[in-house]
Amino acid sequence: MTKSVLFFMLTVLSLGMYAQDITVEGSIFNAQTKEAVSNVEVRLKGAINIEAKSDEQGHFKMIVPEKSSKKLVFTADGFDKQEIDAIESMEVFMVPATRVNQYGKSISQRTPIDVENRDGILVFESADKKFKYWFDSRLYFDGAYFFDENAYNPIGNGVNVRRARFAIKANLWQNWYGELDLDFAGAVMELKDAYLKYTTDNQKFNFKIGNFKEGFSMESTTTSRYLMFTERSLVNELAPSRHMGVNGTYSDQLFTAIAGVHFQKVGEAEEVAFTEAKNKDDGIDEGISFTGRLAIHPKIGENLLVHVGGGASYRTPKTSWETERAFRLSTRSLTTINRKKYLDTDEFSAIDNQFLTGAELAFAYKNIMFQGEYMMTQFNRFEGYENAKFDGFYAQAGYLIFGGNYNYNNGEAEFTQVTRGKEWGDLELAIRYDYLNLNDFEAQIYGGSAQAYTIGLNYYVNDNVKFMLNYSILDHDRYANGKGKLNVGHDVDGNLTSDYKTIIEEAGTAGDDFGFIQARIEIDF
Repeated sequence: MTKSVLFFMLTVLSLGMYAQDITVEGSIFNAQTKEAVSNVEVRLKGAINIEAKSDEQGHFKMIVPEKSSKKLVFTADGFDKQEIDAIESMEVFMVPATRVNQYGKSISQRTPIDVENRDGILVFESADKKFKYWFDSRLYFDGAYFFDENAYNPIGNGVNVRRARFAIKANLWQNWYGELDLDFAGAVMELKDAYLKYTTDNQKFNFKIGNFKEGFSMESTTTSRYLMFTERSLVNELAPSRHMGVNGTYSDQLFTAIAGVHFQKVGEAEEVAFTEAKNKDDGIDEGISFTGRLAIHPKIGENLLVHVGGGASYRTPKTSWETERAFRLSTRSLTTINRKKYLDTDEFSAIDNQFLTGAELAFAYKNIMFQGEYMMTQFNRFEGYENAKFDGFYAQAGYLIFGGNYNYNNGEAEFTQVTRGKEWGDLELAIRYDYLNLNDFEAQIYGGSAQAYTIGLNYYVNDNVKFMLNYSILDHDRYANGKGKLNVGHDVDGNLTSDYKTIIEEAGTAGDDFGFIQARIEIDF
């Protein structure tokens, strides 16, 4: 018994020998100048009293109890607070609270930044929610196989990088927003979105200035990330897309209204060169467009969303056009791998102004959606020339097989990212019919017309990855000869010809028709 008590006492004494307080001694310096910092308060984290202060040489000394946090807190006017684990000998470098930017200006306001993954996008946001920025990059890898055995013009199968986009987007001071978006596909850089936007505190009104898509056409303004098919419809050729300008948008739960004033295109180097040359050599005004769109989108019950809308645009000739007061409409047939432009008006001249109109109808109910548009454009020409009119439409429907939902963005009056029905993703079945007519016989413009049938199957893997598969059938008319470069039938001698006046095929059978399968691997990050 005596031996047991003696052993216990020796054990307690030995533990007490190791459970000793720590004497901490160190020096404190300015992290930028490396000079000693005096009057720095040093305390144990969780303690109320100041344990030590640094002297003129930046030296301090204190006792750190064994039973404590063993974490020291250093504070001083003009420096950031620091928390450091206590050790017997320390060198502490205090960071000045005043920062200097790369231009030599003192920074008066600093805010910590948090990083989050938000539905697959890495977002950097300040603690006070006033500043936020994120990258928006997209890579689309396309491949297509063409069934052209009966076509009048051979088509090469192939693969390409359809889009290689890099964008940086930022919310500044909560109400201000800036975006710069570049495309590197085809080894040529092209400017896409580059604009500044101000949004009111109630989030209902915003004002935008820069280079961006005009507020016209539901399909045209929808980002390519959320398109149901690999390419937009044929009639999208009539929509104006991106131009320099200013616009304002008002949006609430019931309707969205957009109105803007726009000028020349600046996306491609060639367009910029045209504008600069016309300004330098001829002193020509850039041209102007007035574009507006109204969409009514009531939600009926919990699951039904109805969209009815329309747009209009009055446009004068732009200096970004290749030839003064001459315009050309042309488009590839639902793929960029086949580089042929069957539908092509070539340049037609003497344009005074252009008037563009469109109508939109769409609805979504849980995992079913429908969307369709009609567009018509008229080019009003000078006396002695017939006005030219072209039109087209598309209708499409989608079905998320495994119970996902279609979502609608009130602020842009368009469909946005889908909600997947299963943890592993969702499959979407899609169909579309579209038609474009670039013929105006009275104006003697024969750009051709075409109709297309497309069925698609999309696999939404997650918020960042999507696989797309489209099968399309194209039916071109006899005038779709690509400005006279493409065959549209046979002449009386049985030879292929591009002259629609000499072909012997019956009406409705002439023109190049073919089908193709196109696949896409898409990653958005």
